[in-house]
Amino acid sequence: MNPSIHCFLPYVDEAQAQFSAESVRQCPMVNRVTFLATDGRKGEIFGCDVLNIDSFKSSAAMIAIAEHTDADYTLLYNKPSTLDCGYFAIERMVRIARDSNAGMLYADHYTVADGKKSQAPVIDYQFGSLRDDFDFGPLVMFDSVVFKKAASEIDPKFKAAGFYALRLGVSRQSQIVHINEYLYSDVATATQRNGEAIFDYVDPRNRQSQIEMEEACTAHLKAIGGYLPPVFDHINFDEGAFPVEASVIIPVRNRVRTIRDAIRSVLNQDTDFLFNLIIVDNHSTDGTSEAIEEFSADPRVIHIIPSRDDLGIGGCWNIGANDERAGKFCVQLDSDDVYSDEHTLAKIVKAFYDNNCAMVVGTYKLTDINLGTLPPGIIDHREWTPENGRNNALRINGLGAPRAFYTPLLREIKVPNTSYGEDYALGLAFSRHYQIGRVYDVLYFCRRWEDNSDHALDIFKTNANNLYKDRIRTWELEARVAMNKDCQNV
Repeated sequence: MNPSIHCFLPYVDEAQAQFSAESVRQCPMVNRVTFLATDGRKGEIFGCDVLNIDSFKSSAAMIAIAEHTDADYTLLYNKPSTLDCGYFAIERMVRIARDSNAGMLYADHYTVADGKKSQAPVIDYQFGSLRDDFDFGPLVMFDSVVFKKAASEIDPKFKAAGFYALRLGVSRQSQIVHINEYLYSDVATATQRNGEAIFDYVDPRNRQSQIEMEEACTAHLKAIGGYLPPVFDHINFDEGAFPVEASVIIPVRNRVRTIRDAIRSVLNQDTDFLFNLIIVDNHSTDGTSEAIEEFSADPRVIHIIPSRDDLGIGGCWNIGANDERAGKFCVQLDSDDVYSDEHTLAKIVKAFYDNNCAMVVGTYKLTDINLGTLPPGIIDHREWTPENGRNNALRINGLGAPRAFYTPLLREIKVPNTSYGEDYALGLAFSRHYQIGRVYDVLYFCRRWEDNSDHALDIFKTNANNLYKDRIRTWELEARVAMNKDCQNV
């Protein structure tokens, strides 16, 4: 006997609604279609009933859908655009759902705007895929039994974190499966902008939204044994001898346009302790090496050209941190960027001692190459708190900048030899055992220009980056779960 499917589609306008409904009805297993609306309308539309919700992100909407669905599978399209299903696409999703016993499925797809079709691949879901902005695409299918159970467990008060809490709940029960096949098209409508207003998508920068997401993530971590209480290992900063108190480390390759600014911003630091600057020049070929040598008369400037040619940014960091001239604290500066004033280094070092922390993260301002402010301006990562930051760090995609580390622990943990996500991996690893200090003054100008490594990335590179960060989260979460089990067995 074929399973039944209940489809839930957004209602934006008549043309969009009719096309989407006809598209899903091509599958004979679809026995019911419900439109999701926010305007209080009643009755039927094109033979489909209407369910009024507040938004696709709220707990109330997830609970209402769970109560309304009456089929084996629940198909949810959660974007105010037109759904154009591929040939036998829904049948394919059901087959894979049954073969894999999945609780939730999602697929690669196309986007269509102004008549242009583009690929929109997504990435595999894994244990550490805890980002609240993980992209499933707008079409997801659920085993209705799993959906109903997950909906019954979410906090009903969430306005923004309902879907997030629901899919975390689904992941605790069963697999979330990515079908890496292009199964449908997401077609922008003429009223797309109005549709977005209708469904009131929550701005991720909204503080209340962030609080809800943190609550949902923390509850999930507690449920799976990955939560860490705010209890940290103590650090004795008097152990060991170092030639200077702090070393600024700049990994660089082919940044002749910006490296002088970065160097000057370090040498201009005003401190009551000794510091130096370690520049790890990764075989530059554009004149960067010569630009660095312009500062060779200053004994604080240490110019290292590694013998290896297989180093990413993380590998260059390991070269600098393990150099015998490195200080007690290693402080980050990217070769594109500059410190905000002459007090940055002093504030960072003070934070280590004030908070007995193994890592310090500052606040930065996003600017153009000429230091003109770019939106959103100041990035302070206020979602970090001493009480829950080490848990919430698994949800967010970064901890901020500039970053600084207690050198003995940095040498022990070591930096992944990559050029993306290496700083995030360190933050998670450090926070597993140690406090991370925060400085909310703007310490750093993060300059955006055409040669930045993260400038104008295509979807495939973006997906590769996100997949790697999810891997980092998975490894860290597995380590925390294992650590908690060991503690319970003691």
